[in-house]
Amino acid sequence: MSVYSERVSDVVIASVEVAADSATAGSFTPEVARALTAVVGKVAERAMGDAELNGFVTGWQEAMATLEGDAPADAQVYQVPAWDVRGQTGRNGSPRVR
Repeated sequence: MSVYSERVSDVVIASVEVAADSATAGSFTPEVARALTAVVGKVAERAMGDAELNGFVTGWQEAMATLEGDAPADAQVYQVPAWDVRGQTGRNGSPRVR
């Protein structure tokens, strides 16, 4: 489990505990439910943003290391075919020579 998943899990668990305590006390209302849902949503949104940013940064660092020849042993480089107005193939439908 990633640190981002753990963060969201911790907030969900805490929110369920607060909801249970609120229900036990007789004060669980739709407003409490909306507030707890908003908290979980905000934390999840931030965790996803952080995870995406971290993934991009890590991928970028691996790509730069590959270009410099310092690539990790398990790094894999894929070249994505270029697209132009005609698509991925030449005029007669055959793949373009690179």
